[in-house]
Amino acid sequence: MVNVQQLLSVQAAFESQLLSKPNVVGVAVGLKETEGHWTDTMALVALVQQKLPLTALAASDRIPRQIDDIPTDVYEVGILRANQLMPPTGRFRPNVPAGVSSGHFSITAGTLGAIVKDRLTGEKLLLSNNHVFANSNDAQVGDAILQPGPADGGLNPADMVARLERFIPLRYIEDSNQPLPGNPGTPPTPSPEPGGCNSVVSALVSLTNFVARISGSQQQVVATAHSQALTASGLPQTVNVQTTSTDNVVDAALARPIDSTMFSNDIRHIGSITGTKTPQIGMTVRKAGRTTDYTQAMVTLLNATVNVGYSTARGPRTARFTGQVIAQPMSQGGDSGSLIVDGSENRAVGILFAGSSMATIFTPIDVVLAALNITF
Repeated sequence: MVNVQQLLSVQAAFESQLLSKPNVVGVAVGLKETEGHWTDTMALVALVQQKLPLTALAASDRIPRQIDDIPTDVYEVGILRANQLMPPTGRFRPNVPAGVSSGHFSITAGTLGAIVKDRLTGEKLLLSNNHVFANSNDAQVGDAILQPGPADGGLNPADMVARLERFIPLRYIEDSNQPLPGNPGTPPTPSPEPGGCNSVVSALVSLTNFVARISGSQQQVVATAHSQALTASGLPQTVNVQTTSTDNVVDAALARPIDSTMFSNDIRHIGSITGTKTPQIGMTVRKAGRTTDYTQAMVTLLNATVNVGYSTARGPRTARFTGQVIAQPMSQGGDSGSLIVDGSENRAVGILFAGSSMATIFTPIDVVLAALNITF
């Protein structure tokens, strides 16, 4: 019985000779394969780009059946190349996955988080943050969304892959007495319409208040209504669920693809989403983003109220968010919009929108889906 040490000795003695033969790209030791099945015989193995019939090889180019009484074998491995994936900042064509650079034509760059479906129409839409797709409220429905984002070389209109469909406006503490973008004022709260956006808001309010109660929080969410611009599809541009005149629940926006067949349902390094999952303390989560690509971290805090800084056309602004989740650091600038996914299965957990060198902030995914009336 040949032992590994004997094989290694023979490999050292004959490796250069084998590598000098045409078509041989490597030498190793391992189990011999016969007619597609692994045997228990140890062998010296020549790795070749392509197995050729003996008649196509000169006698000097053939691998002998034995070398120094050691069995040999030939493995076909193809052309070996370094697995240099295109970086997430690249221009992906013809297939665009989630987890790559994207953004409104006036921003630097963020991340395309996921491909989702409108609950009413079933059409494919792109999910990211307001500050990625809607330029922190300073955009108009129909504006160009680029891939890659402008900071990564994206040009308008050459790299336009979608148009802004709708977004949830951000409320800033500094602008608390101003009406929301596109809204001339705050009208009286309309009565709920079954199956419409108000029913979605009511569902989100109930969900958020339930989470608050089980977390021991005394803070309750109330729905506030605002006049709503309609998109070309007749769907509402904005849905607003707030705790006070300055609080936020989500930083989220949707874009409509120019060509939906360009977009893959897969998230880079992760794959397709199979459902959703509620974030829990101690849960391992992962994401694919424009700047740090694939990273993992652990959820550390729930039901967080946090103040987040934004750069806007009117200068620095601060937005307060409630009901958020905090994880260990797993992101940097440009990763905003990344979908947060469970560490052990492909279930969406949240959408990343803020962070620092010490923490990552994301919104629970079910809140995002309810607010925007979308699903996977």
